[in-house]
Amino acid sequence: MPFPFDLQGRKALVTGASRGIGRAISLALARAGAEVALLARGADELDKLAREIDDLGVRAVPIPTDVTVPAQVERAVDTALAEFGQLDVVVNNAGGTGRFGPFLSLPHSAWEQAMRLNFDSAVHVCRAVGPHLTGQRGGSVVNVASFAGQGGLPLLAPYAAAKAALISLTRSLAAEWAVSDVRVNAVVPGWVATDLTAPLSADPATSASLLEAVPAGRWGRPEDVAGAVVYLAGDASGLATGSCLTLDGGLSVLSGGPATLRFFKETSA
Repeated sequence: MPFPFDLQGRKALVTGASRGIGRAISLALARAGAEVALLARGADELDKLAREIDDLGVRAVPIPTDVTVPAQVERAVDTALAEFGQLDVVVNNAGGTGRFGPFLSLPHSAWEQAMRLNFDSAVHVCRAVGPHLTGQRGGSVVNVASFAGQGGLPLLAPYAAAKAALISLTRSLAAEWAVSDVRVNAVVPGWVATDLTAPLSADPATSASLLEAVPAGRWGRPEDVAGAVVYLAGDASGLATGSCLTLDGGLSVLSGGPATLRFFKETSA
């Protein structure tokens, strides 16, 4: 049996590829042997990442794309297929928290923005690549969701709702596309240290407050998410579809919140 994490010969497409979690995912897929189409808005950052992947001896194709625009997504998928001849792995990573504030103070535009970036973008990609994946009868789609979509997040209701919708889309497409041997799964990160969360992770008081509820006691790294995506992309997860792989350091399983964690830490000291 081939090494189950080997992606040699696979062709992948990653959105939001230029930085943070998307960048780590793109590099991890390449290190596992997959050629990668890199989608993001920033051409310079994409070119830099593509050169880094090329240095690994793996081909990367940068495709500047605004994934909230269906026509641009369709062109990007067509370009990737023209370059690679096929696509086997699709990672919907593009996203962002958007506007922060109390529910009643957020304008309607905050909801539109959150849905466009975190949910609609994945719909556009799946609609564009779906005919190819189902037609070739094989492939893996991995959606990057968030713990906020599983339990809610005060002051970030639009983001949490959009990620909840993405989790639901994951399960619906998994059920629908299984007959075509296309697997659809999600990774569900907790607090991950990236440029987007730097204002939180870099402030000692804020960071300590957030980590009070995380049994593992640390921020996630983009590489923590990337490793899970490599697993879901390849044969190692051949029977997994409709799964939501939680990567939150135990945040979602802690009963009683930070007070419980403090009690057990103090008791075991």
